Amino acid sequence: MKRVFTILAITGLLLFGAAPKAIAQDAANTEQVANDTESKTFHQELKQRFIEGGPFFMGIVLVALILGLAIAIERIIYLNMATTNTKKLVNKVDDALASGGVEAAKEVCRNTKGPVASIFYQGLDRMDEGVDAAEKAVVGYGGVQMGLLEKNISWLSLFIALAPMLGFMGTVIGMISAFDSIQQAGDISPTVVAGGIKVALLTTVFGLIVAIILQIFYNYIISKVDSIVNNMEDASISLVDLLVKHKK
Repeated sequence: MKRVFTILAITGLLLFGAAPKAIAQDAANTEQVANDTESKTFHQELKQRFIEGGPFFMGIVLVALILGLAIAIERIIYLNMATTNTKKLVNKVDDALASGGVEAAKEVCRNTKGPVASIFYQGLDRMDEGVDAAEKAVVGYGGVQMGLLEKNISWLSLFIALAPMLGFMGTVIGMISAFDSIQQAGDISPTVVAGGIKVALLTTVFGLIVAIILQIFYNYIISKVDSIVNNMEDASISLVDLLVKHKK
């Protein structure tokens, strides 16, 4: 978990990193019109817009982004560590079964990281009960490993849906606040209307940005899980074939 939070902190720094951006402003203090270009970094612009959006809803959206990124980074690290060269593992198990039997094959699985090796070990551990028992163990433990691969992904999808909803809620509340200001002023002032609408829309913009960022991570994680699951199923079939071959 310490590694996850360290990576999250680095990601936050990169998110709010500096990127040059020029903003042109007109100077109208004298009769001659002069254009002064004032440059702002991306960090300064983002900070200004964040403050303008209001601390409450913008803070909740930021929390959703941080938690979503923490889950996404943790899943990516776990899935990368769970990725195994299944063909190489199947060949090693085949050689071990041919040379040293089941115990040698189990030793190969113990020395190999990843869910596929764990599934192989469970199947080999039930080999003394017959091929059918080993196949049932492979199928059963495969479901357990699939659940571990998909762990916390539902929370990531929750933050993807929650961020724009919070943004829309902030927009609605901001619009209500703008109309309250108009009612108190007793006049439709363009300044009051524009300021209230801008603040309201900023929450929606930030909510959509958070949802887009997390959606990209979510799709990558889902594709990674699907790839690992497919390799697990293919490798499990290969293991059963090996057990049948060496049982004879």
